[in-house]
Amino acid sequence: MEELRRTFHQELEALRTDVVRMGAQVIEKIPRATQVLLAGDLEGADLMVQADDEIDARAVDVEDRCFQMLALQAPVAGDLRQLVAIIKITGELERSADLTVNICKAARRIYGHNIDPVLRGLISKMSDQAQQLYVAAMEAFESNDAAKAAAIDDMDSFLDGLQRQFVQEIFESHSRERIDLQVAVQLAVVARFYERIGDHAVNVGDRTRFLLTGWMPELKGAARFNAKQESDENA
Repeated sequence: MEELRRTFHQELEALRTDVVRMGAQVIEKIPRATQVLLAGDLEGADLMVQADDEIDARAVDVEDRCFQMLALQAPVAGDLRQLVAIIKITGELERSADLTVNICKAARRIYGHNIDPVLRGLISKMSDQAQQLYVAAMEAFESNDAAKAAAIDDMDSFLDGLQRQFVQEIFESHSRERIDLQVAVQLAVVARFYERIGDHAVNVGDRTRFLLTGWMPELKGAARFNAKQESDENA
């Protein structure tokens, strides 16, 4: 029995290592996608699109191993939370990688069009902030830091503000006829991609809190719903 538990925890640690590696890939992909967009790098865009298969395969492998451990080992308490959190975090990482690919595809669609210097600056800022969010999220996961994981949600508000500022600047640039409508639409979508990457980083932080403390982000919404139901019944 002791040998089985030792093997289980070795496999669990191997899963955590693979998740950290996937996180490092996502962290690297964010500025690379931004460079593709700002440079109009069609070759770089193609390479990133093709490379997405690797992280998809890694995600499938990690999730399959988690399901096997759940089925064969029947873990409980903290071990169970670890596996559930890893499955959730793996999904967040895979979707974040997809978003960097979407940025590259947008770069293809607006190839040959100039991007206003102000917009270029804001794109760089959104990229930097999205990357910082992911760095913090993965550091919290790797070091089991519940406090850092909890702080990521507050960090995300800055990225949300940049996204709103960027969209407003798009409208102003279009009204001054400094940007084509097609480019304006694509860039607005790109801003949403960066904002969503930040949201996924927040989710990684939330899942890290769950595996460390049992806290679940869904409990906030459930509490609000139950309070409203009780209020309606007492009205």
